[in-house]
Amino acid sequence: MTSKQRAFLRSLAVNIDTILTSGKAGISAELIKQADDALTKREIIKGRVLPETSPVSPREAAEEIARKTKSEVVQVIGSRFVLYRRNPKEPKIVLPKEK
Repeated sequence: MTSKQRAFLRSLAVNIDTILTSGKAGISAELIKQADDALTKREIIKGRVLPETSPVSPREAAEEIARKTKSEVVQVIGSRFVLYRRNPKEPKIVLPKEK
């Protein structure tokens, strides 16, 4: 993913709600399933790690969820992160072209 595409996705993420929350349970199978379903439907999702209770950092959580859902980490800021995965059957987001 190019920096231009990443910047485009970051601009889209500003207006979406946080739908994933990782707390004291860490990264559970249920959380991965929720993320996978949401990525299939929306292509871009925002998640949050509760820093007071979570056993993993926001960066670690984002990378683990991305690896298990075959998505990409767009950004991690503070306790929040954004993930993207293109839907091969019905793409909703059109990324800027690579040069």
